[in-house]
Amino acid sequence: MTQLEYARQGIITDKMQAAAAAEGVAPELIRDGIAKGVIIICHNDKTHRHGVPLPVGAGLRTKVNANIGTSADDTDITKELEKARVAVKYGADAIMDLSTGGPVDEIRRAIVAETTACIGSVPLYQAATDTVRVKQKAMVEMTVDDIFKGIIKHADDGVDFITVHCGVTRSTVERMKNEGRLMDVVSRGGAFTIEWMLHNNRENPLFENFDRLLEIVKEYDITLSLGDGFRPGCLADATDRAQIHELIILGELTQRAWDAGVQVMIEGPGHVPLNQIQTNIQLQKRLCHGAPFYVLGPLVTDIAPGYDHITCAIGGAIAGAAGADFLCYVTPSEHLALPEIDDVRNGVVASRIAAHAADVAKGVPGAIEKDIMMAKARKKLDWEGQFAMALDPDRAREYRANSPVADHGACTMCGAFCAYKVMDEAMKK
Repeated sequence: MTQLEYARQGIITDKMQAAAAAEGVAPELIRDGIAKGVIIICHNDKTHRHGVPLPVGAGLRTKVNANIGTSADDTDITKELEKARVAVKYGADAIMDLSTGGPVDEIRRAIVAETTACIGSVPLYQAATDTVRVKQKAMVEMTVDDIFKGIIKHADDGVDFITVHCGVTRSTVERMKNEGRLMDVVSRGGAFTIEWMLHNNRENPLFENFDRLLEIVKEYDITLSLGDGFRPGCLADATDRAQIHELIILGELTQRAWDAGVQVMIEGPGHVPLNQIQTNIQLQKRLCHGAPFYVLGPLVTDIAPGYDHITCAIGGAIAGAAGADFLCYVTPSEHLALPEIDDVRNGVVASRIAAHAADVAKGVPGAIEKDIMMAKARKKLDWEGQFAMALDPDRAREYRANSPVADHGACTMCGAFCAYKVMDEAMKK
């Protein structure tokens, strides 16, 4: 049985026990949340046995995902494996392999073998690129069987969740056209699906054959991450007709997946103005019946290329505080290039900051305690204590080591006039 089916029968599994211990909550909270669909445990039950099950959802720590993977312009598998190691080192809970260039099967299997982190993928990418590279055909000539063979291949290789753009339908495309959009569709999976539908004059195969999809993923107890093919790619397109219509469809598909015993999370925007983020979270939670929400960003401005890890962290903190459960990082190279290794570090830490800030706001068990411990260490000028609490202790140590510190023991901003030192002396009087 799947974790969802066990939970519905009142059974607490080993995975639920492990999730509860990792989160510092009661196993019953995990079980009951899974039964309601508001908590998931991402873990391929059949083939990714060395991976650590990842709990995501209501009342739990906000999780962070890091996207890695090759492109046709950069197929270096060694670099992608180093990105995976760096992402996990600096706090990523999950890694998505989005490879579209080079030996993508070898790359995916190497990433799964490299880490115990949760692994996600988008099988449609491979079905499309294999049609072009292997079959020497146009992408729109991929068959429905090609798409499902790709899903099975990824499941067999051990991925724990897959993004599927089941809500990209012909009716939603028409709504987008009728309303008008500045940037149309920026989701790669959404664009692939729409091009296929328009060329073949057919409905989205993953929407038409949703029951077939459920049968496959249930065998592995893989989590379905219902992708947002119509996520806004700029502020001007946020919270429009196409985005909300797709969300309504995803809510309906969520119920069908739950009826089949399959765990689900919902993917969300995208580029969203600050004043619309909370509304987006509330809409998703209402329309998708409380299913965990996995957001890309959101990015709160379109004009910060080179700094989009910051625009992402701002939006992620607000989204997390409003109820988002899973943040997908953005790196400084977003919109510009395939990220380098240091971009991955910066992106992960920025989203980790956002996730922690959200956890403090949500009252997640243990979150504020870390800040209290940091404050106590700062007051005592306990540098090792501060490094121990830092989200990126390596970076903190680098700054400290590169600063000429005198005997006063404080940082070089205030030196001997450090407020902590002054107050310590004052309070002794």
